[in-house]
Amino acid sequence: MIASSEKVKENIEIAPGIFKLTVKGYFQAKPGQFYMLKAWGRELILPRPISIYDIDEQGISFLYAAVGKGTKILSKLKEDDEVKIMGPLGNGFEVENIKGKVAIIAGGIGIAPMNYLVKELKECEIDLYAGFREFSYSLEGFEKYVNSVQVSTETGNIGYKGFVTNLVKVEKYDLVICCGPEVMMKKVVDMCIKEKVEVYIHGK
Repeated sequence: MIASSEKVKENIEIAPGIFKLTVKGYFQAKPGQFYMLKAWGRELILPRPISIYDIDEQGISFLYAAVGKGTKILSKLKEDDEVKIMGPLGNGFEVENIKGKVAIIAGGIGIAPMNYLVKELKECEIDLYAGFREFSYSLEGFEKYVNSVQVSTETGNIGYKGFVTNLVKVEKYDLVICCGPEVMMKKVVDMCIKEKVEVYIHGK
């Protein structure tokens, strides 16, 4: 684990209230790990835990929703601004142990850690199920790593109208990996217990 101040490469709004922050530098981490981010001084706001969205030659990227005071401050960062980061934290996924037919179920900002994960999985057939409230986002990078992408929105603006869990037949899979709202993850766990399918839950 390393704490440091780094320079922002870009911080763009990819959907209403959803931002992708890229920090310059060389980073190594496992899919499913996260960093603590802070871009303020003595204010009584703790650093924000944000999952790794991607790591490449450009640096490390994070996907986050600007919903609280801390993340709203992060959303104002510009190129070459400084951000304090500490990590990687968390156990992450043991990708070498993930094999076979895999369903990835993501709800809202729960899509964030799945991007880096699918890039690192090697011996899998992957289907992605992504649920959103109104607008989908951050799906364009998945196509070359997964067999299929199915999308739901609560409003019906895009894809299936309803909850993403209605699209999944978990019994078709060797493993289910999910991240999203607690109510969604509980539903997925209940489905997998009923069908005796292994399930991994990832906190956002």
